[in-house]
Amino acid sequence: MLDSIAKSVSHRLPWFLLFLSAFALEVTALYFQYAMELLPCIMCIYQRTAMLGIVFAGLLPAIVNTKITRFIAFVTWGISSIWGFLIAKEHVDIQTALNPFFASCEIVPNFPSFMPLHDWIPSFFAATGDCGDIDWQFFDMSMPQWMMVIFGIYSVVFIVVLFARLLRRHQF
Repeated sequence: MLDSIAKSVSHRLPWFLLFLSAFALEVTALYFQYAMELLPCIMCIYQRTAMLGIVFAGLLPAIVNTKITRFIAFVTWGISSIWGFLIAKEHVDIQTALNPFFASCEIVPNFPSFMPLHDWIPSFFAATGDCGDIDWQFFDMSMPQWMMVIFGIYSVVFIVVLFARLLRRHQF
């Protein structure tokens, strides 16, 4: 089983499925924002950015599947999924703080000065909501709690694939 997991990344289909799942979640986020009028906060925007990293990680080797693109995709997938999980956890901590006065988030995204995404594409990266608001729940879990689950799944799958590759001594 580990051998089949380790070999799977040599094929384009698993990478395309990674891309497709993350892309579907990005489209869902835009549906929540524009159709359901749920305003994204800064933490939502950071989670959206992490999900874009996973979109890119899946798309790159789905198009050009070489050792270099797989290596870049692995690094991007790992960083994005773990970073997204940590941001979602911080967002949950803000929403569940006992004293909401001390639990707040920034208003303007802290993107690098050479890449102000919130200025370039404000319809996608501008934060207009409040991090402490819980405007949506499903099975008694808020959106950041669901994002912890989603990024957790991406992280676990990443770790399983990475360890399968390392244990079977496959190159990227």
